[in-house]
Amino acid sequence: MEYYFYILKSLKDKKHYTGISKDPSNRLKQHNSGKTTSTKSRRPFVLIYKEKYPSRIEARNREKYLKSYMGSKEKMEILENIGV
Repeated sequence: MEYYFYILKSLKDKKHYTGISKDPSNRLKQHNSGKTTSTKSRRPFVLIYKEKYPSRIEARNREKYLKSYMGSKEKMEILENIGV
């Protein structure tokens, strides 16, 4: 089953949130409706980036890498390339 790695941007504090989901659009709705406690106080969000992977494990590994020290430079490059 396909999964996505995604990046959201908070319109409130301009910070980013990364996650994985089968349906990033629906997940965005959950974040914006306040159903996700970790992002509830930072609403609203916009989906600014996503990558598709063939499995949950691969999407999760990508998220973990981009959150790591080694992957942070690549994450910054992604954000710069999309103009964020």
